[in-house]
Amino acid sequence: MRLFQNANYDFLGFRRKAYVISAVVIAALTAGALYFQFADDGWLNYGVDFEGGTLVQVTIERDTDVAELRDVVETVVPGSEVANFGSDNEFLVRAPAMTEAGAAVSDVLVTAMNEHYGPGQVRVDRIESVGPKIGSELQSDAAWALFWSFLATLVYLAFRFEWRFGVAALIATLHDVLLTLLLISVLRLEVSLPTVAAVLTIIGYSLNDTIVIFDRIRENRKAIGRRMTSLELMNRSVNETLGRTVITGGSTLLALLSLFLLGGEVIREFALILILGILIGTYSSILIGAASLYDIEQKTGESEGHHGHGRVKKEAARAAL
Repeated sequence: MRLFQNANYDFLGFRRKAYVISAVVIAALTAGALYFQFADDGWLNYGVDFEGGTLVQVTIERDTDVAELRDVVETVVPGSEVANFGSDNEFLVRAPAMTEAGAAVSDVLVTAMNEHYGPGQVRVDRIESVGPKIGSELQSDAAWALFWSFLATLVYLAFRFEWRFGVAALIATLHDVLLTLLLISVLRLEVSLPTVAAVLTIIGYSLNDTIVIFDRIRENRKAIGRRMTSLELMNRSVNETLGRTVITGGSTLLALLSLFLLGGEVIREFALILILGILIGTYSSILIGAASLYDIEQKTGESEGHHGHGRVKKEAARAAL
């Protein structure tokens, strides 16, 4: 990408400000998530997949609104939630319970709507029913999926890079996942199985972006060696991969933006989570990943920069023995 062909930005010089920005944003979002937790709404807005219940999506041909439909469903299934879903005549009804038969609650809801609006006025577009036990199991499975993905990441990084590269990549990935989950909480996006798939996708994308930069750092160390300080070499590596990062992120965002705008309500939240994750992942790859690697190397004395102090000290100690 010619726009970044000769890029020479001091990204690592901005690293402390980036740390502060991330810390402030995480603190603010955490406060928002805690507000919902103490308000008894739960810090995450679990959908039917994880809480159990019955979800009915309907299109009503006759003029109506959320308040009128809520009055209809409350009489037969108290505690149901009603919201517009797409156009003005499309609605999503979420009932907090289901029977052993599974579809019984949806039958009751549809029957009540048909009686109120008249035959042929209610079209059922979607029905989902999940028992509370299955919902609890799905919550556990989702948590384990995230855990195993991180474990697999650690194993991969242990073989692919030296330990400090792995720790830095893990910091950047945890940063991305935490920010994404907090945004999901504060924006009250519904947490469902597609949400878990989106978060796992973000982990893979963020890790891949970070590894591309780390590969370039390692290549430049072999090619340039001690002609540059570690700070200069890392800045050069980030700048050299900047065009690739922008092109990859930009093309992915264009596809996701199309899904968000044209894909319909069913896929809109999934696309929004991925958009947020890609933006966060691109930011962290440039300003958090390489910066974390640099600071880790400075603190442990294992930098392979201009002077190689850490390595020289180790070799001197071995020679003395």
